[in-house]
Amino acid sequence: MFVVNEYSLPRQLDIVFKELSEELAGLEAGTVFVQIRNNVIGKFGIRHTPLAGRDGRVEGPGSGLNEQQIRAFRNMAIESLNYKKSWTHGEISYEFAIRKAAVVVDAQFESNYNMASSMIRYPKNAHKEVCSELS
Repeated sequence: MFVVNEYSLPRQLDIVFKELSEELAGLEAGTVFVQIRNNVIGKFGIRHTPLAGRDGRVEGPGSGLNEQQIRAFRNMAIESLNYKKSWTHGEISYEFAIRKAAVVVDAQFESNYNMASSMIRYPKNAHKEVCSELS
């Protein structure tokens, strides 16, 4: 049986790129996003503008990323995980575009925290001390 949390985050990201490769092959630019909870990728996908209108005409996308560009994109995305700190919940967005036949990628990390989890780690009496220090 397939259990997602048995796979490392880099391996999960590799699977994401395998799943999205056909769609990436038809896109010149967009944003790949992955939502992470407990270091497990849940929802993922691509945000993009499939049509562009100019002077009353609508044009579809041209050629998208080739296999080499998809592989380079995947490698950069996996490498970016080295900059993810201790957070376990959040989202990573990878903006990509083809520039001069090369794929250009910018990564944006969004970490999410939950106050209920923090309240367990910091008992109620610790908060009274902070309030008295502020007075």
